[in-house]
Amino acid sequence: MPHTVLLAEDDRAIRNALERALTLEGYRVTAVADGVEALAQAHRSRPDVLVLDVMMPGIDGLQVCRVLRAEGDSTPVLMLTALVETADRIAGLDAGADDYVVKPFDVEEVFARLRALLRRAAPVPEPVREPAEEPKPDTSGRFVEAAGLRMDPQARRAWRGRRELELTRTEFELLELLIRNAGVVLDHSTIYDRIWGYDFGPGSKNLAVYVGYLRRKLDDPGAPQLIHTVRGVGYVLREG
Repeated sequence: MPHTVLLAEDDRAIRNALERALTLEGYRVTAVADGVEALAQAHRSRPDVLVLDVMMPGIDGLQVCRVLRAEGDSTPVLMLTALVETADRIAGLDAGADDYVVKPFDVEEVFARLRALLRRAAPVPEPVREPAEEPKPDTSGRFVEAAGLRMDPQARRAWRGRRELELTRTEFELLELLIRNAGVVLDHSTIYDRIWGYDFGPGSKNLAVYVGYLRRKLDDPGAPQLIHTVRGVGYVLREG
């Protein structure tokens, strides 16, 4: 079955062009012109992924995302935005978006980001037990720990000390990658490939935005910063 996309974009030319391109790429697309229609359609039939324009009249893309997240809807959201400031990108992440594309965009970049979001949203199959086997709790290797951080990848939970962290899907995966490679400097290309499945190139601010947002959630007043920037290379997780 083709993946379903709910596209909300108030610019008719962009909406029609993107709807055609997505359809030709094999997606089943429902295109609407504003946030009110987007919410109504999302409630009628949950799509596999949403593509939301940030700036729409009435209910904008950020508000649509906030409403869906407040309802417990974890459908991946890709934002389309003409806003290029870091603060604007962080606003999208705060609203619960998973990724963003800055206008004007290359449609191939949209395709790549959608593929990455859908891969990460795919359900992980439960391990199959033999019928005669009695279920036994097995916590060996369940938790990953480094630099005062602790994660339970199965339960998708993370803590700094005794404080539990509220992380989005992308933040969780980025933090898990850093913890599993604590003390190792990970270059930008490696992180892009492991988290998004696609290297967005040296001009992209995508990774810097996510690292900045993750730092805000991790860092405690007076405590050492955990994620360090290695200029011109990438990032490393370590204490001090």
